[in-house]
Amino acid sequence: MQEKVLVLKVGGMTCEGCVKNVTNILRSIEGVGKAEVSLEKKRATVWFDGGKANEEKIRGAIRREGYLVGDVDLEAR
Repeated sequence: MQEKVLVLKVGGMTCEGCVKNVTNILRSIEGVGKAEVSLEKKRATVWFDGGKANEEKIRGAIRREGYLVGDVDLEAR
């Protein structure tokens, strides 16, 4: 298993229901082991098996549900 971590900005979330929706979307992707979504930070952190999932697949799943996806500048935390 090639565990990878992806941190993304997620736009369009307005409530805890959105957080739950994005979390469920991410956890439904084959290869995703863990997903944490923050409404306050507008951020999703995803731990996944790089042999089963990839960044494109994760970003696409979020976009298909109507949310915006961008990169996080980890240096600007």
